[in-house]
Amino acid sequence: MQRKIITTEDGSSTLYVPGLNEHYHSVHGAIQESRHIFIQAGIQYYGQKHIHILEAGFGTGLNAFLTLLDARENEREIAFHSFEKYPLTAEEVTGLNYTTLFTPEEADLFQQLHSAPWEENVPVTPYFTIHKHEADFSEVNFTEQFDIVFFDAFAPDVQPRLWGADILSGFYNALKPGGILVTYCVKGIVKQALREVGFSLKRLPGPPGKREMLRATK
Repeated sequence: MQRKIITTEDGSSTLYVPGLNEHYHSVHGAIQESRHIFIQAGIQYYGQKHIHILEAGFGTGLNAFLTLLDARENEREIAFHSFEKYPLTAEEVTGLNYTTLFTPEEADLFQQLHSAPWEENVPVTPYFTIHKHEADFSEVNFTEQFDIVFFDAFAPDVQPRLWGADILSGFYNALKPGGILVTYCVKGIVKQALREVGFSLKRLPGPPGKREMLRATK
């Protein structure tokens, strides 16, 4: 998959895929989008001290990185499982500028997330363990063990299959009762599919450049 590194409006990097005409994060700001949707509306809303997270799309590792920092700051114990079919190359990871926007210690933690081996549990800090799966999440039969799902797939206009009820039902099955799914997408067909599989929905204010986001509860 051909990808290009670009700089978003908050100064942080993201990737652009010319073949899909799609970005990994909002061009209005990658870091502020990730913090708003996944940290604030996801982890901080859920508020527990022991959290199992399932991420659909490891991508640049930004969501995992910000989750790790939140876990350390708030002393949350987080087990983070992330699925990625097309991992970044070492050159692409080096080209991202996240490490220049944080302290040297935090920059090292970001590098550890990417250097962590696939298909095994890797403790990165006393509060954060990551398990990276080099696989297509749409082909996995999940079981009920997660508190939060980060659904960060490409937009439904680009990959509509990933936003259908058959795929979303897998995430419903992955969640414990009371668990939540957070996503940037509020399209009508997505809301319909989420309701169809059993979720209760709440539209929330979106990050800069986007009016709304979505939180779905099992």
